[in-house]
Amino acid sequence: MSETQAFTLTLTQESDYVFRIEFDDTAIPALHTDESAPLGNDSGPNPSRMLVAAVANCLSASLLFSLRKYKNTPGTIVTRARATLERNEQKRLRVAHIDVVIELPDAAADYAQIERLLQQFENFCVVTESVRHGVAVDVSVRDRNGATLHASGGS
Repeated sequence: MSETQAFTLTLTQESDYVFRIEFDDTAIPALHTDESAPLGNDSGPNPSRMLVAAVANCLSASLLFSLRKYKNTPGTIVTRARATLERNEQKRLRVAHIDVVIELPDAAADYAQIERLLQQFENFCVVTESVRHGVAVDVSVRDRNGATLHASGGS
């Protein structure tokens, strides 16, 4: 497997703050997002909720993978995530903290290598480790003729 992988998404505004997200080059159905009221109408998850869902989902999948790697056959895992939003120095809302609680269906003694896998599973979570360590983001805005109107770089 290559050390570098890439994928693309396409977002199209459908109305007001509602966007359709297409997962390019896949058979994954489009997802609709919206901002929370009063800005939007809560007709879909907003970006903050999607970020928290991505962190919680990735951690859950990493734990499941680790459990199965050591020949465990867990039942249904239930994960709850809680985000705290706070204003920064510029008074802008930011996701300040994400608290994730993963519930296993059985007692710890029922799992092989539980101590070992609990020490390792978070390191395999692409999303959580990316968020924890920061992600470079480059942004550009172009007009309909392709002229760049704005460019900023985080990389």
